[in-house]
Amino acid sequence: MTLIGYHASHEQFSPSELLGYVQAAEAAGFGAVMSSDHLTPWSERQGQSGFAWAWLGAALQATRSIPFGIITVPMGWRYHPAITAQAGATIAEMFSGRLPWIAVGSGQAMNEHVIGERWPSKAERNERLQAAVEIMRDLWLGKLVSRAEPIKVDQARVHTLPDEVPRIVAGALSPETAAWAGGWADALITINQPPDKLGKVVDAFRRGGGQQKPLYLQTHISYAGSEEEARASAFEQWRSNAISAAISETLRLPEEFDEACLKVRPEDMDEHVRISADPQQHVEWLKADVEMGFEEIYIHNVGRNQREFIEAFGREVLPVFRTGTPVAASSSLGEGAGQGIS
Repeated sequence: MTLIGYHASHEQFSPSELLGYVQAAEAAGFGAVMSSDHLTPWSERQGQSGFAWAWLGAALQATRSIPFGIITVPMGWRYHPAITAQAGATIAEMFSGRLPWIAVGSGQAMNEHVIGERWPSKAERNERLQAAVEIMRDLWLGKLVSRAEPIKVDQARVHTLPDEVPRIVAGALSPETAAWAGGWADALITINQPPDKLGKVVDAFRRGGGQQKPLYLQTHISYAGSEEEARASAFEQWRSNAISAAISETLRLPEEFDEACLKVRPEDMDEHVRISADPQQHVEWLKADVEMGFEEIYIHNVGRNQREFIEAFGREVLPVFRTGTPVAASSSLGEGAGQGIS
């Protein structure tokens, strides 16, 4: 059975709002939560950036039993891997079994530049990421860790250890990164792309050593009461993600992202966001993801209408993946509803 989870976007909503949304998501039947971890939003239109680790403890306390995951960058800029290991261990000790994974990525300047150091190349960041993963794993085993490079560690030890060690999941957008991560990651998480591109990422991870390892997907969607509203929400809130990864990883301020997106049009959004007011269309997209082998799928509705999305998917979409029964049309959705790693 594929797990369908809810994505909590700290870039778009205040921490207090997100607490209410994850409670609603659990009540609606979402099976887990994925949290972003940002110091700055992608755009001034989003306008938030709560501290994800503080929020994570509150959110686990505010919900009953669903597990949470978080994607973060533990490479010695905002977070040293020893601090990330301590944070993860503390959460995992307080909420046993409810932090099954921590996803890691090579980061973006937008969140990491604030410490005032140079922004290194992708190759150097990958080297630091793999070292960070090794450091975290050793610390979670209670080892005394010292390293000289590429990340300095001086006799670090985590004394409060997790009851269950979280899986370390590699965030990857390209086949090259996915293939490299296959050998060291416990699982892969990527984002929705056109099927041919997404298939190449999955195949590369498996070729690189991830043959039997889990596949997770974060899928960006825009659901609303009409196609027009769904497209407008995708464009208003998420057009910053229409620029290439090579460009986005070097930009520093929300204003720079807004400037880089000046030529993006509403009709350009379909490659980056699944836009539909029809729950059945979203079901079909998710079924295709399941067929590709994704075991956990975290849905990020990019619009601001979170409660509308949570309630509609709780009625119309989630039951399909719990029972395998077809989705019936719902008269309660209104006239327009008949028309979806940093």
